[in-house]
Parts: sequence; structure tokens; C-alpha cells
Amino acid sequence: MKVLFAASECVPFIKTGGLADVLGSLPVALQKEGVDARVILPKYRIMDGYWQSRLTHICHFNILMGSRQVYCGLEMVEDNGVTYYFVDNLAMFGGEQVYTGDEQEGFRFAFFCRAVLEALPRIDFFPDVLHCNDWQTGLIPCLLRAQYGIDERYRAVRAVFTIHNLRFQGLFSFERMNRVLGLNSGYFSPDNLEFYGLMSFMKGGIVFSDRVTTVSPTYAEEIRTEYFGEHLDGLLRHRSHVLSGILNGIDTKIFNPADDRFISPHFTRANPANKQRLKRQLQEELGLEPRDSVPVISMISRLTSQKGLDLIACVLDDILRMDVQLVFLGKGDENFEALLLSAQARYPGRVAVRIELNEGLAHRIYAGSDMFLMPSQFEPCGLSQLISLRYGTIPVVRETGGLKDSIQAYNMYTDEGNGFSFSNYNAHEMLRTLETAVGYYYDDKDMWKRLIKRAMSCDFSWKASAKTYARLYAELLGVPLPKKKRAPSVAADDKKE
Repeated sequence: MKVLFAASECVPFIKTGGLADVLGSLPVALQKEGVDARVILPKYRIMDGYWQSRLTHICHFNILMGSRQVYCGLEMVEDNGVTYYFVDNLAMFGGEQVYTGDEQEGFRFAFFCRAVLEALPRIDFFPDVLHCNDWQTGLIPCLLRAQYGIDERYRAVRAVFTIHNLRFQGLFSFERMNRVLGLNSGYFSPDNLEFYGLMSFMKGGIVFSDRVTTVSPTYAEEIRTEYFGEHLDGLLRHRSHVLSGILNGIDTKIFNPADDRFISPHFTRANPANKQRLKRQLQEELGLEPRDSVPVISMISRLTSQKGLDLIACVLDDILRMDVQLVFLGKGDENFEALLLSAQARYPGRVAVRIELNEGLAHRIYAGSDMFLMPSQFEPCGLSQLISLRYGTIPVVRETGGLKDSIQAYNMYTDEGNGFSFSNYNAHEMLRTLETAVGYYYDDKDMWKRLIKRAMSCDFSWKASAKTYARLYAELLGVPLPKKKRAPSVAADDKKE
């Protein structure tokens, strides 16, 4: 079974958000399930020089974009058992940002979509399934059906489209885009690509794919409603027979408190004592008052209203009336950045804010915090709550999307649950939930220790989700599940305990 993932970003090459983490982990997990999973993405000039130097040139050719012949290079590298292909065009992907948010971005990713399809015969890999991700690849299923079906090799390819965040839809002028795409004008209709007078890349992926998935079961239900559907809920209800939700996993090798390269000392579920030492280190690194007894509540996120920053803005001073310390890491809207920096100035030693993207610091925050706050307005899956569980940092979340699917609210009567949650998007409901969690932290140390061990026992690796994706591909193709790859045999003396 051959699967080619198309995406705009992928760890370890380029990352702006959770999409990159998924593309960096899922193909690796699928390889273990016997799937020949590969990835194709743009070659950005800002990609790390280490990876640039390892790329091997495959070929170059011209792509017809309207009346112009446009250069397209193909390069590749193998890493961790997966083959990665890169579409090279400096004019398209030579800027200082992955995403620009302007009209030119439509042309860049229209070119990428065309390049993916043109690349297939040149990389000698015609996949059984083309698995496209988010709006940047949404035109691939449309072009596949509209313009490449004359070739039986393309006709045999099945398209899967995954929605990672429905809010970002890739909306551009159809007239301008079609000058380079050359689609029949009939494709600009409500049944196809037209969306309130514009062309929607996202809609192309939803309409023309054989299967549509999203990144959690609850989000798959939510986006069929008006509140979460971003004006595509009618279409998603119409296509509900091909829509499903599969919860994302995390890379448990990268996020592993037992050998995380960004933290020292390490700790495990069986022996979590060093977590307290990491907390003290974090307090000292961020300029917080070094106190073992105070709970550290952290948030690593884009600083936007989607992530619940407007709720925090409403009750920030109320939260700090409790004896807690707050840590924020991320970038986003200027008004929220200013709000948090003001709080840091007003509450020295109690609030730490870092307006940056810093992978190492993020790992140290996950490891050294007591609670992790995610009050999202909507959350397709969320990876931070899964990572925080891995490090024994207890999530406090709103019950939406993947947060609802992964966090079970603590029940004092049954002593079950792995976090705390609230239902309504309401600042004071969030505040009451935080007060409950902080109360347990101070008043019931034995319960909190059990909660940490239960959190660290949760398995949110890609293993189960990769099996579900493999099953989806097999059902789509009408073939048996592939045979799993056998792990290489290891001599008894060489086995690690």
C-alpha cells in the first residue's frame, strides 16, 4: 500500500504549528504498519541549513501555469525510514515566511498543487492514496479529477483530505487563480469551488476527495454545525458519509521525560521525583519566585482568541488572587502580547511571559509545570494537552474538539480522570475550574500524586491512530490491511531493559 502525503510543512524541516508535527510523526508510524508512506512539501529557503545540505537533486522540469513555463525542481532526503520529496522554486518559496496571507500565496500553493501531480511520474512513485492536508493542498484532488484523469495511472489514485483547521480556507479570486490553473468555468459553481464569490482551496479538498478526515472525532461532529462549520457545515453534512475524525497522536520519542534532550535531570512515571527539581530550574530560568509549594500554571500557544486568550484577559487578575504562578510562551495578536507583558510587569516573580517560539523552553515548561491551561474556543485536536500528560503536567481544558476526546475531568467520587475541564466558553467557568484544580493541588497531595501517575500512563502515541488510518486506506482501496513490518531481531544480551 503506497501513500504520498502532501503538506505545506513537516517536522523536522519546517514548522509553524501542529500540522508539521503530524506530518513528521504519522508517516513514520504508518511505516511500522506496513504502509509505504512518503511526504512531499515545498522547499523553503528558510529551511534549516542542515537539511538543505542533505537534499539530493532528482530532476527539474517546467510546469505550464497559464501561458508561462515555470521552473520546478525535485529533491529528496530519507530520514527515519521515510522518503521526503521537496518542490523547489525560489521565486515561490524563497521568502522570509512560510505563509504570507496575501493574494500571491494562492499562486504559490496553486503551483505546489500542480507540482505534486506533475512530480508523480518523475519520482517513480504513483501512490495508491494521495493524502492531502489543509487548504494549501486542497486543489490537488480537484486537479487530479479535472485534468489528469486521461492517464490511467492518475485515475487509479484515491484522494484523502484531512482538515486540520477549518477556519483557514485559502480564499482567492477564481478569475485570477484560473489564469494559471486553466479549469473549466463550470468549476466555479456552488457545487464545486465557489465560496461566497471566491475560490476556496479548502472546499476543493472537501468536494473532490474520496474520503475526508479531521483530527479528532468530536471536531468531525462539531464542524457539521453552524457554530463550528465556518459556513461549510452544509457541505460537510452533505459529505458526512465520507467524513470521519481520527485523533492525532504525539511523537513519544521526542516528548519523553525519560530522555528528553532539553531537560536534565530526567524522570519517569515510576519515579517522578525529579519533576520538582525541573520546576525549580524553570522558576529560576524565567525569573519566578523559587518556591516548591506554589503551583505553576503554563500555557504554550498562539496568542489568539481561538486559544482562549480573551477569556484569560477577562479574569487574569482574579486568577492571580490565588497563590499561583503563570507562564506564557508564544506569539500572536499584539493586544494579547501587550496584555501579558503588562501582567508580567505588574506581578513580578509571579508571571513570566516569553513572546517567542522556543522549542527547548517549551519542553522545559512542559516538564517543570504543575498544570497546563488550554481554554480554547475551538480545538480541532490539540497536541499540547497530550504532551503535558506525557510530562505529568495536569491539563485544564475546555471541552471542545480533541480536548474533549483526550481529557477526562477528575471525578472525586470515583477517583478517575486525567485532568480538569469546563463546558461553556465562559471566563468565570474557566476561573472556577482553575480554582477547583488549585484547591486539589494544595489540599490533597496524595490525590495529586495519583493524578500525575495516571496522566503519565495515558498512551497518546501514533500507534492506535496509524492503525485507523491504515484501515481507512484499505477500505478505500478494497484491499486487505498491509502486513506489519517485523522489528529486527535483537540478541538477548543486547536487549535493553
